[in-house]
Amino acid sequence: MNTTKIRLHVSGGATCLRTLALISTVLLAATGIVYGQNGKLRPEETALKNLQWRAIGPAIMGGRVDDFAVVEGNSSTFYVGAATGGVWKTTNAGTTFEPIFDDQSTASIGDLCIAPSDPNIIWVGSGEPNNRQSSSWGDGVYRSLDGGKTWQNMGLRDSKHIARVVIDPRDPNMVYVAALGHLWGPNHERGVYKTTDGGKTWAQSLFVNEDTGITDIAMDPQSPGTLYAAAYQRRRTAWGFNGGGSGSAIYRTIDAGATWTRLTRDLPEGITGRIGLDIFRGDPKIVYAIIENAKGGGVFRSEDRGTTWKKMSDVDSRPMYYSQIRIEPNNDQRIWQCAANITTSRD
Repeated sequence: MNTTKIRLHVSGGATCLRTLALISTVLLAATGIVYGQNGKLRPEETALKNLQWRAIGPAIMGGRVDDFAVVEGNSSTFYVGAATGGVWKTTNAGTTFEPIFDDQSTASIGDLCIAPSDPNIIWVGSGEPNNRQSSSWGDGVYRSLDGGKTWQNMGLRDSKHIARVVIDPRDPNMVYVAALGHLWGPNHERGVYKTTDGGKTWAQSLFVNEDTGITDIAMDPQSPGTLYAAAYQRRRTAWGFNGGGSGSAIYRTIDAGATWTRLTRDLPEGITGRIGLDIFRGDPKIVYAIIENAKGGGVFRSEDRGTTWKKMSDVDSRPMYYSQIRIEPNNDQRIWQCAANITTSRD
């Protein structure tokens, strides 16, 4: 039997005892077994001796979910876009999910959109549209014509972060994309892009400047040529984040993106940050905006398609992360603010 000899040189008995106790503990711990006073394994060690340790985390960042897209008329089928986890599909109301985007060149998802006229046509805007140091970028927009079985990259690769995709309900080949652009620097491929041929070609419909992209688009459900776009000036650096500027604003087009008008009446002035938009389906003259602004941000309501606005509240929870607002389809008084904690209003 191998033995280990330890030679001690100490000046006092108490010190010697403490040293022996410490060395004994270290030697026993090195064996991975702790014995009781009678020299036998403790009961808990007997029960656990055959279990093996395994790493369970923490792992890399990427637990955020950026978007849902539900098939209207069949709510059991919907898609989930994860910040760095690809696209997941369920056909049984979420009991099980299947990953359907794993073979693509990016796993960072910004937005999902299902064509209203054909639920087999799905668009994915890649690149998380949030502003953290951990926000991953993508490589443009993707389209599936078979419910997510196969995908094709349709361009806009240098946009990096896509915040919203909307599809004309009358024509699935007419698509608008909100391209945020580079988070860490300026670039030209940002703004509102439009295709009329299913993504074969793109036209830059709205461009503000190389520091400002588009973080949201809302389409009038009764008049799809009327759209609202939320411009967002932002810049992440290694030492901080600038989440606002003079470029942030709400724009409106009434001619399918041929021209855009910046909306300013009754809206807060000065440095503006992230903006979220929604249109009431029952009466598209009613538009809501949630606006990040240091002097007068909050929730705003328009009843004339954005020409004039009324401030409804100061609510805007952590706007650089969220700025998402939704109107109940059948009740324009029921408003939802989507953030870490969802808040709702009935008035």
